[in-house]
Amino acid sequence: MLTRHHLIPQTRHRNRRNKRDFDRDDVKHRIALLCRPCHAHVHATLDNKALEREFNTVEALAAHPEIARFVAWIAQRPDGTRVGFRRWNET
Repeated sequence: MLTRHHLIPQTRHRNRRNKRDFDRDDVKHRIALLCRPCHAHVHATLDNKALEREFNTVEALAAHPEIARFVAWIAQRPDGTRVGFRRWNET
């Protein structure tokens, strides 16, 4: 099952920098379809500010070393594989 990942996080849509750098339609419709484990890994690895500023395209996400390593790993697992994560801000 694929999930909708907002490449510019919804929590950042009202940010001044966001309004300056991105067209409104682009902000709302810049979506990537990700499997659940990959989507969870993206949010466990990167905070919303980094997602907005540096990783707001599929190409940029795929180029991130930790995400690329995870995608390669999960691609070898059977469909429906469940993975647990600790969020980036948990201690």
